[in-house]
Amino acid sequence: MTPAGAGSVPGRSPHIAEHTTPAPSATAEAGGVPGRSPQGAERTTAPHSGPENRSAPEETPRRTPGPTEATPAAAEAPAAATATPTPASARPGHAHGQSQGQGPLRGLRVLDLATLFAGPLAATLLGDFGADVVKVEHPTLPDPSRGHGPAKDGIGLWWKLLGRNKRTITLDLSTPGGRDTLLRLAATADVVVENFRPGTLERWGLGWPELSAANPRLILARVTAFGQQGPYAHRPGFGTLAEAMSGFAAVTGEPEGPPTLPPFGLADSIAALTCAYAVMTALAGRDRTGHGQVVDLAIIEPILTVLGPQPLWYDQLGHVQPRTGNRSANNAPRNTYRSADGRWLAVSASAQSIAERVMRLVDRPDLIAEPWFATGAGRARHADVIDDAVGGWIARHKAEEVVCAFEDAEAAVAPVYDVRDVMTDPQFAALDTVTEVEDPELGPLRMQNILFRLSETPGGIRWAGRPHGADTTEVLAELGLTGAEITALRTEGAL
Repeated sequence: MTPAGAGSVPGRSPHIAEHTTPAPSATAEAGGVPGRSPQGAERTTAPHSGPENRSAPEETPRRTPGPTEATPAAAEAPAAATATPTPASARPGHAHGQSQGQGPLRGLRVLDLATLFAGPLAATLLGDFGADVVKVEHPTLPDPSRGHGPAKDGIGLWWKLLGRNKRTITLDLSTPGGRDTLLRLAATADVVVENFRPGTLERWGLGWPELSAANPRLILARVTAFGQQGPYAHRPGFGTLAEAMSGFAAVTGEPEGPPTLPPFGLADSIAALTCAYAVMTALAGRDRTGHGQVVDLAIIEPILTVLGPQPLWYDQLGHVQPRTGNRSANNAPRNTYRSADGRWLAVSASAQSIAERVMRLVDRPDLIAEPWFATGAGRARHADVIDDAVGGWIARHKAEEVVCAFEDAEAAVAPVYDVRDVMTDPQFAALDTVTEVEDPELGPLRMQNILFRLSETPGGIRWAGRPHGADTTEVLAELGLTGAEITALRTEGAL
């Protein structure tokens, strides 16, 4: 793809051409949660065919199946399939030792070349709904998420989530053999997701001209901190920089305190959701045009969108949103309050009717008659008075009493949870939000389920993150590589 002419941004309409970028889960009745794979409830699928489970109880029929485990001996054996591979978009559904499931993306192949965290999570979201995701990692430098955060028995737990529903292969793209093999893989794929700094794929001879020549229907999703062009394009960057530059940190924290960064990958996660949406949009475009295209996603942009109308406010009014802590400049009550038994609860009253119900509940109906109470902004300007009323009432009651009273009054309240509460909450349990997955390395794991439920074509978690390179031989054999060719690639250092 060639750079746009002066002042224009490829893929965007001319009117924005001047854009610049400064307790165990309960299961639902009668077979689980509608729209999610039954594996989240009563899993009755066949046993995993992979390596023996080192720490789990004896194998049972409830084990979620995983992909066939490659063995060193398999690398030396001639491949059974030598025919030219069929492109993923033309396959009715790829089987590799087990069913790919009935998700709506079944038959779609995604090559995940990305690391930490937006690109890989986008690929995970596609895999959750049936896509055959092939995770490509360097032979000696695995995806850093394998070592990110806490581990059990030397196995990174974050990877178990991020790597779920992915087959894993190793490939050094900077070697001739690695480059050629990637192009062969691309010829069978629908989507490639990458997050190298701009110019890296091109340096390896794997830029858009080469990839699209190998597969004119390919979608190339390029996820970087700053996008593919502009003065910052070649800078290294992570989600933290996007959280800072988007304005998120500037409005987060107490008014007199410092800007506050989130303790998790917020910008990366928002970018991942956006990337998955962008890929599906590009695939829909391919259905009409018959050819693929490049998705250029800068992590600094999606988080700016979810921050709301701040640019519009500044453009039209010169307004800069300040830090307000837990309060809102647009309504009140909106804060966290501590109960008599030491629990924190969050209250929000964005609607006028809810605000009035809260005031009646806390025995301050007199405030409703105040002229300023009639608007959210007016209430926000008198947040001290409202917080005294609401906070004082909550401080005299236990958390359970507060929740029950608010529910009876049809007012909005929620306890402030940590992960321990999430794991035992009956609403999350009813939705199977945190589900159990059997893993051959660690045994039963509980992790977040897929993002939403589809009534007719549900997704599901088929397996948790796989060992580094576990499926290399299998995937390459599907391309038609013989055992001798795979051995030669290993000797070259390409695998």
